[in-house]
Amino acid sequence: MSYEFLLCEIENKVAVVTINRPPVNPLNTQVFNELSDLFDYLETNEEVRAIVLTGRGEKAFVAGADITEMANLDLVGVNKMNKTSRAVFSKIENLAKPVIAALNGLALGGGLELALACDLRISSSKAKFAFPEVGLGIIPGGGGTQRLQKIVGQGVAKELLYFGEMFDAYRALELQIVNKVVPGEELLETAKEWANKLAQKPPVALQMLKLAVNTGGNTDIESGLIIESTCFANAFSTEDRKEGLKAFVEKRKPVFAGR
Repeated sequence: MSYEFLLCEIENKVAVVTINRPPVNPLNTQVFNELSDLFDYLETNEEVRAIVLTGRGEKAFVAGADITEMANLDLVGVNKMNKTSRAVFSKIENLAKPVIAALNGLALGGGLELALACDLRISSSKAKFAFPEVGLGIIPGGGGTQRLQKIVGQGVAKELLYFGEMFDAYRALELQIVNKVVPGEELLETAKEWANKLAQKPPVALQMLKLAVNTGGNTDIESGLIIESTCFANAFSTEDRKEGLKAFVEKRKPVFAGR
C-alpha cells in the first residue's frame, strides 16, 4: 500500500500509522479518505491486532483541519467534508481492534477530535491541546462536542469549548483526556509497548470489550447490561476462551489464536 499523506509499518502484529503532512499534519479530504481506506485494510488484516496512530515530526500530532481547503468551500462543500471526517472518526472509534493515539505535539481542533476517537491516548510532555474553533467563528464538527463531554463532563467541556484556550499535557492528564504523559523521546516506544501488550490479548474478547463499553456508554444501564451479556456470551464461545482457561489451570501463558 502507498499513500500520499500516510505511512504505515506493521511489526509483531502492531501497525504504526503516521499522518505525514509535516510540519503540522493538517487534515484535509484526501487525508480523511486515506485514513478510511487504510483502517478498512487494517481491520481485516489478521496480522494486525493493535494500532498506533501518530503524526510526523515533533511539532504536531495534528494541528487541526486544513483551513486553506475549508476557506474555499461553500456550505455544500464543507458539509461534505464534515460528513467524511465524522465517518472516519466513527470508523476508528468503532474499529474491531484497539487504537492508541501517540500525541507527539499539537492536537488542535480536528486533531483533538481524531485523538478522542481512539481508545487510548499517550501524550508527549510537550504536547498541547485546544478546541480553538470558536475563535474562527465556527464550532467543532467531527464529534468533539460529544466525545469531549463524555470524558470530562459537560461543565469542563463547555469551559474548554467556549474559551478555546490551549492547555498542556498535564492538564489533559488531570482531565483524563490522555491516559499517560511521557517524555517526547519515549512516546512512540511507550505506545508500541502498550500496543504489543494488547496484541497478545485474545482479539475477540478485546473486540467484545470495546463493543460493550462503546455501545453501552450510549444507552441506559439496563440496556447496557444486556449489551454486556451478549458480548460476554460471544467471547465465551471462542476457542481463545478455552485456551485462556486451560492455560490458567496449567499455570502457563496462554497463546491466543484469534478465534
